[in-house]
Amino acid sequence: MPRRLPIAQNADIRFLGRLLGDVIRTTGGEALYARIEEIRSMSVDRHRGRGGVADVAKSLGALSLDETLAFTRGFMHFSMLANLAEDRQGHGQDGGGTLAETIDRLGADGIDRAAILAALQGALVMPVLTAHPTEVRRKSMIDHKNRIADLLQLQDAGTAETADGELVVDAVKRQIKLLWQTRPLRRERLFVADEVETALAWLRDDFLPVIPALYARWDRALGAETPGFLKVGSWIGGDRDGNPNVSAASLDFALAGAARTVLGHYLEQVHALGAELSISSEEAAVPEAVLALAEQSGDMAPARADEPYRRALSGIYARLAATHLAVTGTPPARPSQLAGAPYHAPADFRTDLAAIAAGLGEAGGALGRLIRAVDIFGFHLASLDLRQNSDVHERVVAELLRVAGAEADYAVLDEAAKIALLRGELASPRPLASPFVQLSDESAHELAIFQAAARARRRFGPGAITTAIISKTTSVSDMLEVFVLLKEVGLYRPGSLPSADLMVVPLFETISDLQAAPQLMAALFALPEIAATVHVHGAQEVMIGYSDSNKDGGYLTSSWELHQASSALARLFAERNIPIQLFHGRGGTVGRGGGSSFDAIRAQPPGTVAGRIRITEQGEVIAAKYGTPDAAARTLDSTAAATLIATLAPPQLPPADARRYSGVMDQLSHAACASYRSLVYETPGFRQFFRAMTPISEIATLKIGSRPPSRTQSDAIEDLRAIPWVFSWSQARVMLPGWHGVGDALASFPDKPLLADMAQNWPFFRTMLGNMEMVLAKSDMDIAARYAALAGPEGAAIFERIRSSWQLTVDSLLQATGQSHLLQRNAALDTSIRLRLPYVEPLNLLQVELLKRHRSGESDPRIAEGIQLSINAIATALRNSG
Repeated sequence: MPRRLPIAQNADIRFLGRLLGDVIRTTGGEALYARIEEIRSMSVDRHRGRGGVADVAKSLGALSLDETLAFTRGFMHFSMLANLAEDRQGHGQDGGGTLAETIDRLGADGIDRAAILAALQGALVMPVLTAHPTEVRRKSMIDHKNRIADLLQLQDAGTAETADGELVVDAVKRQIKLLWQTRPLRRERLFVADEVETALAWLRDDFLPVIPALYARWDRALGAETPGFLKVGSWIGGDRDGNPNVSAASLDFALAGAARTVLGHYLEQVHALGAELSISSEEAAVPEAVLALAEQSGDMAPARADEPYRRALSGIYARLAATHLAVTGTPPARPSQLAGAPYHAPADFRTDLAAIAAGLGEAGGALGRLIRAVDIFGFHLASLDLRQNSDVHERVVAELLRVAGAEADYAVLDEAAKIALLRGELASPRPLASPFVQLSDESAHELAIFQAAARARRRFGPGAITTAIISKTTSVSDMLEVFVLLKEVGLYRPGSLPSADLMVVPLFETISDLQAAPQLMAALFALPEIAATVHVHGAQEVMIGYSDSNKDGGYLTSSWELHQASSALARLFAERNIPIQLFHGRGGTVGRGGGSSFDAIRAQPPGTVAGRIRITEQGEVIAAKYGTPDAAARTLDSTAAATLIATLAPPQLPPADARRYSGVMDQLSHAACASYRSLVYETPGFRQFFRAMTPISEIATLKIGSRPPSRTQSDAIEDLRAIPWVFSWSQARVMLPGWHGVGDALASFPDKPLLADMAQNWPFFRTMLGNMEMVLAKSDMDIAARYAALAGPEGAAIFERIRSSWQLTVDSLLQATGQSHLLQRNAALDTSIRLRLPYVEPLNLLQVELLKRHRSGESDPRIAEGIQLSINAIATALRNSG
């Protein structure tokens, strides 16, 4: 049996850990440092087989509350610095190659650059930022971490001093000290505006500079201009599902902030170009187009009389500054001294920039990147989706129909009657709402959102809002209701050739919804007025939800039903000659669709990518994947590469094997779902056990998002949001949503060699098991047992059932993959997890004791603070816990 290799820390972890220790010693005192170091050493020894958990727990129990808080912060900061070190080595990043490497690889397979360019024409790859509350760290903490990363890059380059003359080592230590002295917990719950500002910071610092640079790289690799297929989207400010705090004002705030960000970026770039392009008409020929722009600029400064490029750019800057005022309602930070008319559209701005580029005879450099930025970001920066629950749409439409005298009680109609009524309304130009009728607060709120969306498209451009997503889509009427709401504000126009400015997108979330999705879409496409709008958009998007399907049926069944629904939808769309665009609603954890985006895209069923894919990015995943320009570039490049491979590379599985493996998965899914639902939904007392064992109630006190933790006041598992469901199990080190049910399914399947064959040769099955393997490696049933004790003796039988199932899952996974221990074939991830486990375990032990004291009624505020700190620290150490 192969022996596990000893853990070898990389140099960055040793360096940063030593500096953190120095900071703790100088700011907290030698005694605190010694206490923390003693517990750290004991925990490391335990994981090396020397000592037991009881010894660690005893030392932790001797800490005062103040020492407990300091200890928790120390381990949290070490975990954050360890994450940074791993990211620098590429171990914490999403795997996969670059688009340039993929182009060469496809070329070797006989797919030339012309075919690649054709595939990218009309393609779309879009990460979509959301405000789902899974990032426990304050933005200030992340900013300090990123400054440390920048300093380490200077050190890599052999630079001893910063630009300010400070030694790099001292600067790193100073940032670590600032990190230590920064309050890690938010004291106020976030507002939607806070979430918008955080997203704009990511977009400004990472996406805006990185995406044009990637296109320049891809242009060189293709030897031609790359079609503009990579863009960015957002839900923040437009996602109302379960969040009553999102309003028309939120929408306006988000879009105006995005416009200020992107227009401010353009102004800075134009200003810099003006400083650079000192070309004199006395020294170089200048084309008429540039001379015309110079004359139109109004820049009559004698010092620039012979510098037409500078004068032209002065005029462009003046027009752009006027655009900033017209679009955002505020002047730019650096106003122009010249008068200029606002640009009507980004295309007009681009035309002027293109004239400058043509005069220079070059399309690259800073000017080329600016032109590319205008193509991708327009004046809106990121497309903002609207999202709302179908129940809300139904209530609003029912009220509109009632006040208009069209239908007194829409809700009681059967589906056929609803469809007939809604189609009749879509055929009529008459609006349902009237300024003389007062609507309920809910209906007025929703109509205001759609009215704001219509205004926003006129103000910021059609790219500002393109999509309206319907959560909990279960019927054709759910879709038609949104078209009716669009018609109310002029975004749907009836007639002989109906058109809709927004694409209406169903979100299928539960197992039954996924299974019914193809039939529902077929019925929708059968309606001529809807088919007409689909063809105008050139594609139809369908969103599939990973989180709720997992909570509904467990990990394996969710993964398989998502796969099957995608395949069935792709076949239907192909039959209807409609390009498909799947939107994957993934979270950070495996239980919510997390894992490597590259592997996940590569494992999609044949025909389901076809050059078009959108993926949600949220919480801690945004910081991990896009937290620095380098990380953002790697992630975006890898995602684009995976999309191209999934689109053009031949299927990796012969059709006969695909059919055979699918039959096996049907059997496995049935067994896994039965096992999962038996535990979660059919075991008496499970709901109470879950709420007692995990810190679910305490997680709800974290100030990490603007939306409530539950959709309703019910405490049923069905009504709990998927994020706290997964988050709670992660904190308790059970990770149940990422594996439960799989062990029973694998163990009961008789043909074990066939499972091994599937694990080796089928990307879907291999990726599914690989993600589960990571989850199992991060779980710890001995630690979990201490959490289970919080539920009292009545929960013992339930936990023993979980523990047995966990062991069965580990054994079955190892048998299917031919390994002797978890992560045997992934040494980098194995090392990463084993390195951090000695730092997570003491945090778990502390959290359990603090939970006991808190729930017993102790009122010292340091106990509640310690629980929140421990949640923060454990989430940081586990990296993808939400």
